[in-house]
Amino acid sequence: MQLAIITTLVSAIAFDWVAWPWQLLLSPVIGASFAGLTFLAHETLHGAIVRGKRLRRLVGFIGFLPFMVSPRLWIAWHNRVHHGHTNQPGVDPDAYPTLEEYANSRTVRIVTDYGAPGGGRLRGALALMVGFTIQSKHMLVDARRTGMLTPKEYGWALAETALGLSVWVTLAALIGPGAFLIAYVLPIIVANSIVMGLILTNHSLSPHTDVNDPLANSLSVTGPRFIEWVTLGFGFHVEHHLFPAMSARHAPQLREAVKKLWPDKYQSLPFLRALWALHLSPRVYQNPTTLYDPRTGKQWPALAPRDGLWPAPTAGGTPPRSPSARHALDPS
Repeated sequence: MQLAIITTLVSAIAFDWVAWPWQLLLSPVIGASFAGLTFLAHETLHGAIVRGKRLRRLVGFIGFLPFMVSPRLWIAWHNRVHHGHTNQPGVDPDAYPTLEEYANSRTVRIVTDYGAPGGGRLRGALALMVGFTIQSKHMLVDARRTGMLTPKEYGWALAETALGLSVWVTLAALIGPGAFLIAYVLPIIVANSIVMGLILTNHSLSPHTDVNDPLANSLSVTGPRFIEWVTLGFGFHVEHHLFPAMSARHAPQLREAVKKLWPDKYQSLPFLRALWALHLSPRVYQNPTTLYDPRTGKQWPALAPRDGLWPAPTAGGTPPRSPSARHALDPS
């Protein structure tokens, strides 16, 4: 369905079925469908939709086509490393840095200060608008050096990425730069914002952990049914990390079971509240449970499965008590 929406709306732009000022209204819809395809690729490459290896990779390639992400790269980066070492400092490629990593690397400092949300800085919105596009290309460049992919697999990953790029270059050549801006560039910004909004809220408010416990290092976020439908239940992220190959249609039932078994440990927030917390809190870990802004000295507690309120950041000294997700940002 998402692919049909994209094809129809891109055609409407390319062939001027709609007057150009109104074409701008199509960009967010295309972007939402780009994001929907991305979540489909995520589920498929975990084996939650189809089982055959070749079919999984084919669907994964089509689903990740807007971002030109190689299925082979994703399986290594996301399925194996991220899921195997969630929020483990120095190992999980999606985890934000420790204070030591921040201090020792100029690149880490630039990326964290200018390309990450947090600290109340508006430029953090850039991480939402282009974050997944940039991170996926960084992971491709880094995959050979880190040994994430074998030389043979790396070659295939480069070929898959090049094939995806050729699709969009061909489209740009066929429809022209103005139409391409509306049909792809603006939509990919929308898609980045949707995808990164969910990716970052799922782990970046949680503590660093050495033991891979989804109840400690992951956060589920809730939203309207329509959003759950578009994202294939990606917000059920604690549930996903417990059973990665499980179809998201079973996530609500699993949530209820987990809440009964561990009522004081399961963590969930409304999506907009989690996004606001992401905007306010720093992205450097002073220690596993304390987020820290090296430029201002402000501290912020990472989420923890315990009672308490999310207090205002402090200028130093003893970090405030870690809040439970149930009460985060609740002033009452």
